[in-house]
Amino acid sequence: EAEAALGPADEPDLARLERTFTLRTSEGFVENFGPALIARVGAEAPAVRLRFVQKPDKEAAPLREGDVDLETGVVEPTTGPELRAQALFRDRMVGVLREGHPLARGTITRSRYLRGRHIGVSRSGTAQWPVDPALEAMGLQRRVVTVVTGFAAAVGLARGSDLIASVPERHTANLREGMHTFPLPFATPEFAVSLLWHPRMDADPAHRWLRAVVREVCAA
Repeated sequence: EAEAALGPADEPDLARLERTFTLRTSEGFVENFGPALIARVGAEAPAVRLRFVQKPDKEAAPLREGDVDLETGVVEPTTGPELRAQALFRDRMVGVLREGHPLARGTITRSRYLRGRHIGVSRSGTAQWPVDPALEAMGLQRRVVTVVTGFAAAVGLARGSDLIASVPERHTANLREGMHTFPLPFATPEFAVSLLWHPRMDADPAHRWLRAVVREVCAA
């Protein structure tokens, strides 16, 4: 559900606000949304600094203990039950190749996709959600020759090789510029990328302002 708009009594004095906010995000978020977010924050609150940290896992402890102010990600059954969450945008998986890749000539069918050599993206194993579970449900398997922990690394590898990366479309838009992007030749579920925070920050005026800024930047 959408948050209530800030009333006059709740609005922070942005011209005087001096604060560092820590955001924990998946790899690729900063590269794609960071420039617009930093520019917007700098224009409205010049003394506010954003600190981005990597998200190696989905543990709620950093939000719970106050080490992180905001986090982005897909809400799952294991997400801390007390955390607040609001959807930022919906995304879907796409394939990406270097420009001039032989596979980019003609339609990329399921069989052509499966014959390629793939980059997997996983923090803890070799299977990449939702790509590999979707293939497994059809009794199929792709050839994953290397595994990385983030989407930016996957796109970078694909840009400099003949490997295929399967990545979220909106999350990696800037990273894929100049590359060949194609729809995956099999169905995978769309998913919502959400903004998460601890409920103790609900009423904090500066925190509410930043949440609104992140939502607006991601919706643009």
